[in-house]
Amino acid sequence: RQSGRRYNLFLKRRLRIDKRHQSKDSIFFRDGVRRIDFVLSYVDDLNKEWEKKLERRKEFESNLQKAGLELETEDKKESEDGKIYFVKIHAPWEVLITYAEVLNIKVPIKENDIPSMVENPLDCMLAPLRLPEKVMHPEPDYFTAPFSKEKQELYLIHDKSTFFSPSMRNRIVNYILTRCPYGTEEGKKKFGIKRLLNNGTYSAAYPLHDCQYWKKANDPNCDSERYTLYMEWARFLRFYKEQPLDLIRKYYGEKIGIYFAWLGFYTEMLFLAAVVGLLCFLYGLFTMDENMSSKEICDPAIGGEIIMCPLCDRECEYWRLNTTCESSEYSHLFDNVATLFFAIFMGIWVTLFLEFWKRRQARLKYEWDLVDFEEEQQQLQLRPEYEAKCTQKKKNPVTQEMEPYLPITSQAVRFCISGTTVLFWVSLIIASMIAVIVYRLAVYAAFASLMENTQTLQPISGLLTPQLATSVTASCLNFVIIMILNFFYERIAIWITDMEIPRTHMEYENRLTMKMFLFQFVNYYSSCFYVAFFKGKFVGYPGTYTYMFNRWRNEECDPAGCLIELTTQLTIVMAGKQIWGNIQEAIVPWICNWWGRRKARNNPENLYSRWEQDHDLQTFGALGLFYEYLEMVIQFGFITLFVASFPLAPLLALMNNILEIRVDSWKLTTQYRRPVAAKAHSIGVWQEILNGMAILSVVTNAFIVAFTSDMIPRLVYYYAYSENEDSPMSGYINNSLSVFQISDFRDRNKPKLNPENLLICRYRDYRYPPDHERKYLHSMQFWHILAAKLAFIIIMEHVVFIVKFFVAWMIPDVPSDVKAKIKREKYLTQKILHEYELEKLKERLCQGDKRATEKEFIATEGRMELSRAM
Repeated sequence: RQSGRRYNLFLKRRLRIDKRHQSKDSIFFRDGVRRIDFVLSYVDDLNKEWEKKLERRKEFESNLQKAGLELETEDKKESEDGKIYFVKIHAPWEVLITYAEVLNIKVPIKENDIPSMVENPLDCMLAPLRLPEKVMHPEPDYFTAPFSKEKQELYLIHDKSTFFSPSMRNRIVNYILTRCPYGTEEGKKKFGIKRLLNNGTYSAAYPLHDCQYWKKANDPNCDSERYTLYMEWARFLRFYKEQPLDLIRKYYGEKIGIYFAWLGFYTEMLFLAAVVGLLCFLYGLFTMDENMSSKEICDPAIGGEIIMCPLCDRECEYWRLNTTCESSEYSHLFDNVATLFFAIFMGIWVTLFLEFWKRRQARLKYEWDLVDFEEEQQQLQLRPEYEAKCTQKKKNPVTQEMEPYLPITSQAVRFCISGTTVLFWVSLIIASMIAVIVYRLAVYAAFASLMENTQTLQPISGLLTPQLATSVTASCLNFVIIMILNFFYERIAIWITDMEIPRTHMEYENRLTMKMFLFQFVNYYSSCFYVAFFKGKFVGYPGTYTYMFNRWRNEECDPAGCLIELTTQLTIVMAGKQIWGNIQEAIVPWICNWWGRRKARNNPENLYSRWEQDHDLQTFGALGLFYEYLEMVIQFGFITLFVASFPLAPLLALMNNILEIRVDSWKLTTQYRRPVAAKAHSIGVWQEILNGMAILSVVTNAFIVAFTSDMIPRLVYYYAYSENEDSPMSGYINNSLSVFQISDFRDRNKPKLNPENLLICRYRDYRYPPDHERKYLHSMQFWHILAAKLAFIIIMEHVVFIVKFFVAWMIPDVPSDVKAKIKREKYLTQKILHEYELEKLKERLCQGDKRATEKEFIATEGRMELSRAM
């Protein structure tokens, strides 16, 4: 019986192959002429909703045909699993030109005659990084103008089937799909493919890739741009090559193109920051042996003789300073003079990055015909969800037309619920951070006791101190909590943004962006802010320690400073996020598509159709780019807000971004359905977020250098308190530690054991000794250091801000050659349009059109003269 079934299946496939000689791996209708611009799929499941779904589909498809679209349905018998119907959609010429005018799409009117830029003498050196000219510039550069049906003779229409690119075509069809009605339910007019996808009427809606990514299409009419993108861009071995931005824009649309342009530019700029950061790190490495502080800590005659006060109550013992020898040496890698230079450098680098990106963005706006684009069309038009949910209408004061609106009371209620929800989740993050701090305080004593009493840990006790062990485990725990909270909050943020019913697509994205960024900012950076600005600052002193919730004693910094712990925290969270993000982006889609790719290999090309192959891929949703931007902006925060503590952060970011570009391009080209093309002339609200972080980074780095590192106390000692002219920094460690009389310990703090019958111990602070009349109060040196820290912050902030604003003022946002080209193009476009109108007017006069008066002719000619003069 089994062999009989296999034979019948073989005969069935054989008949299907014989029945249709044309390969189904095609992007055309059965006639081989009409291009498939969009595909809808559905499963005909016989459940309670079956009849209602069938009725919706009939009405929707009927209305699509009334709108001028042409449909062709593939029966489920033709699909591989025998369950899925596919509706193929084609937009004929008449529909394309109608909606091209509605969407204000710019089309070619004349080939660009403006000379290209002067050749760079370094081009020959950069030749290995270049891609072939045909890949970099897949089509000629044209002067363009918004399409008008009445002026078709004006445009360079050589072939109607290829005049509108596939990305333009799918954008037009998607515009119709999102606004096409499908009936009335519960007294409300229902419309839009998104609602039909949500209620299960259709299972998917997507434009087609033009070929398989690993080989060119057999059809000579297909450009095989997906194959070109895969071979020249999406493979990791091409990591050193430039990106084919024009081809990306042509295939995926401007919105995706601008993202990869920004990511590529950010990565290029990171190269400079990474080189300088590496040099600062190497400076710390090569001067490690010259560091007087770590020399004194490691010296048995100095650090070995200094007895430190216990780091926790009762359980911890007295310890010798030289036990922290290795950690003090490693802290010099990041806590040195180069740290100050690098903090100032990064403040200026951020400004250069943002200003030069504005110039790059301006050039792209010109090259991609986005100069007059003002987030119009799909951005400023009402969202279908807004039109569907807002039943009340009022007159638009601009268009004088009735349009839906949301009453102010409803808006206020929704914003209150939204704000409360966001506040709750931010409070939840702060609560989780406090829980991690409590963990730090609670386990420190356990680590200290374990390391002192376990013989196997003695060889590494110098490197793995209780502080470091606590910091590493707390950082790992914090990272896990961050990822869990992220998982839940992403869904909550989308839900509350949907509940607010934003009016336009731009409003929706901006509101979601601000909610997600606020949450991610607190989630990722709160632990770093704690270590940088709070840990070790409110400890008290032996006998009068400060306690959290009157139970857990606040943490102290290592004698060499808290900077090494901030570096540890930053490295774990930043590197962990990048590794996890790349695994999630690359591995998860690959596993999800594994079965689909197996099916593709096991079936003849004749049977496994192009629409089925794309159906088996993952969906690149409307928020796909949002998550990519968010990931990069959070990374940008790590390399700017806390870079003074970790000069290697830009190098880590650079290596990640080189991989990120190829991972993003690979998954977009091979693992995801083709996204609907969308326009964008900038990175949007992310630009303002980056500007805000750039300003904040100057403040945070000034505070890190002043309060977290040991630089200012060392400088104050060097210039004001050093007594040794030959070696000014000798004696610094002894000077930075205060003296405590053990008999002054309270019972709550006093260690259980004192085997050496010690009388005094030392602690990190600047306080008077027990025999001074101002016993244990802050010494004058403490106030000198505090004044120096505050003065340093004010001076550094002012210097960096002055340089930043001067650099921003010096660098124009739009390059001068681009300004000239924009003016030239506007002039020539106006001239061409005016000449066209004049010729039309002459024809009407010659044909005896009475409406074409001589005055109208003179007025048109005069307008041309005025345009030339302008």
